[in-house]
Amino acid sequence: MSEIYKKFIKDSKDISFNIEHRKKINFNISRYDEAVANGKKQYSQLEIAKQRAASLKFKVIENLDKYLGEFENNFIKKGGKVIWAQTEEEAVAEVIKVLQKHESKLVVKSKSMISEELDLNKALEAQNIESVETDLGEYIVQLADEKPYHIVTPAMHKSKEDIAKLFNEKFDLPDESTPAEITNFVRQKLRTQFAQADAGITGANFIIADTGSIALTENEGNGVMSMSFPKIHICIAGIERIIPSVNDMDLFWPLLATHGTGQHMTVYNSIISGPRQNGEIDGPKEMYVVLLDNGRTEILKHRSQRRALSCIKCGACLNACPVYKNIGGYTYNSTYTGPIGAVITPHLKGMKDYNHLSFASSLCGKCTEVCPLKINLHELLLLNRNESVKMGFSKPGEKKAQYVAKKALMNRWMMDFSGGGMKNMAVKTLVKKAWGNHRTLPKMAPKSFKQLWEERRGGK
Repeated sequence: MSEIYKKFIKDSKDISFNIEHRKKINFNISRYDEAVANGKKQYSQLEIAKQRAASLKFKVIENLDKYLGEFENNFIKKGGKVIWAQTEEEAVAEVIKVLQKHESKLVVKSKSMISEELDLNKALEAQNIESVETDLGEYIVQLADEKPYHIVTPAMHKSKEDIAKLFNEKFDLPDESTPAEITNFVRQKLRTQFAQADAGITGANFIIADTGSIALTENEGNGVMSMSFPKIHICIAGIERIIPSVNDMDLFWPLLATHGTGQHMTVYNSIISGPRQNGEIDGPKEMYVVLLDNGRTEILKHRSQRRALSCIKCGACLNACPVYKNIGGYTYNSTYTGPIGAVITPHLKGMKDYNHLSFASSLCGKCTEVCPLKINLHELLLLNRNESVKMGFSKPGEKKAQYVAKKALMNRWMMDFSGGGMKNMAVKTLVKKAWGNHRTLPKMAPKSFKQLWEERRGGK
């Protein structure tokens, strides 16, 4: 039993019975549910839009090399530089190399969830490079010395009172500061950082092949300022973010906004096609795009699981998942959490240490239902489970239990043997510990179906 699995079990038990945590998450997700329900009203045929998006992304994932090559060629033509990084270590090293080349000491970041995958802030700190998150949610968790809790809403686990207390501790703001007052304070504080920053680092919601561009969608404008104020812009993007054409943005942007935040469209939508051109008055002098693999081609090897690479990171499956709402974001011990994280993390970080995430699901199918790209997440979780068993990562007790269950279920005599009392005693003896102290064991009926049938038919 790995230490990662032991930690997962412990953290799950601890957080599941934290009433305060559950109250905050249920409140925040309930507000999201209301917003999304309203946002979906803009569609007369939502299923058709989802099917179109799913088909487009399927085509891209099946021809990833073609579209990535097209993007690289078009981006370079406009003066941009492309860096290919196979691993986390390569990506971090390349980013640091660029920053050191330009003697960058202050970096502003926005839409940078992927940099959490690289643990980039820690690496920059080791090089005496200050890194400031500028998206409000990311800024809050950075101040708290925490990781993002959610793909879209990094501080979802905090109430407004928690955040007011944090800003009181860090900046001596009044304990009773309102969200509007805190937001205004952060806005003023970050203005100076934007003006002084040597480089900006962002992620990309989409990479556009036919124009050689990256696309960002946001609500605060910090992405725009992180790209336009500093002289250097570094974009880090997973290779799966590619889409064929700029003409596809009218499909993907509204789908992402609706399922991510419940908006018809987010406030700021930017398409960036390289560094500052002749005649332009703003924008970076140099722009780099780091195309990150870091295990994504491992997912690509699996014909069924590669569907997960279609994900646009809207967070809808997290908000729908009963497991996520109980164990929270940190329990997964991974950048990507919830159902999508449970599908891709075992491939990104290793099936041996993370196969348990695919078992942390009720398989209710709600994640598949809400996904705007129609990814069959609950089925992919089952495929991961099957693969982990075939690789020999199931625990000895589970193997033994499955063997006994198979023998019993395939044997008519064993199924009919004794009454419910004997079977209940067997269940209590064999599975009570695994079933847990907080769930009631199911009780077997006093008579089997065969017995009831024979009684009804008069023994025939």
